Amino acid sequence: MDEKGLHSIVLIKQVPDIEKVRFDHEKGRIDRSSAEATTNPFDLNALELAVQVKEKVGGIVTALSMGPPQAESTLRDALARGADRGILLTDQRFAGADTLATSYTLAIAIKKLGHFDLIVCGEKTVDGDTAQVGPEVAEHLGIPHVAYVSEVKNVTREGIIVNSRMGRSYYTFFLRFPGLITVTKDVNVPRLPTLRDMMKARRAQIPVWTSDDLVDIAQKERFGISGSPTQVVRVFTPSTEGRIGKVIQGDAENIAKELFIVLRQLGILG
Repeated sequence: MDEKGLHSIVLIKQVPDIEKVRFDHEKGRIDRSSAEATTNPFDLNALELAVQVKEKVGGIVTALSMGPPQAESTLRDALARGADRGILLTDQRFAGADTLATSYTLAIAIKKLGHFDLIVCGEKTVDGDTAQVGPEVAEHLGIPHVAYVSEVKNVTREGIIVNSRMGRSYYTFFLRFPGLITVTKDVNVPRLPTLRDMMKARRAQIPVWTSDDLVDIAQKERFGISGSPTQVVRVFTPSTEGRIGKVIQGDAENIAKELFIVLRQLGILG
């Protein structure tokens, strides 16, 4: 590690191409085999930010991903885009993980890595859309975090100043290291890898860590499905049959009265 710079860790996930993937209505879930895998778009923004931090204050960038063996290609893409090393967490024990088990596993891997300054995550993943994993990782590690970062104002070796968009408002935070941020797509435009960097990334060694590499500092029952208190039983598209629309106009008092009448007619209010 560059002792004079920062160690940034980027959490990256391989997801199906959301524009091409099919939905299995019979099983009530995404058919991941129906489309090619790609890097989660928001994670590319996270990676770009980490690389920009390295370029400004020095240091190294570690890309960390949890997924099946084929997720190695996503880490090679990260290397081609400026990461210095990539580590893949893959094991059948990690399968079936919800956001709690996923964030726990990632946090344990980060602890195994040792010293770090900044963890950068995409705002969310396009396949899960929960935006929970990043903040949960921070909670497992006991470090501060800022979500929905849309702009970086300044970064030093002590901390980072960011703008976070919450609803219609922007908030400015100073996050002292070590800390974690999740970024939106407004934060930057990810760079494209050069052919030279892509060829170099193809030859790079990608360390693979299994649950056996983590059990000395982890509780293995918190991995995968055994550590997941929630499960997605079924995903479905709500039917539009029988839906109606009604526009209520007028002043606030008349709107409230008419709304009350409509809700009583529908049996929602007694």
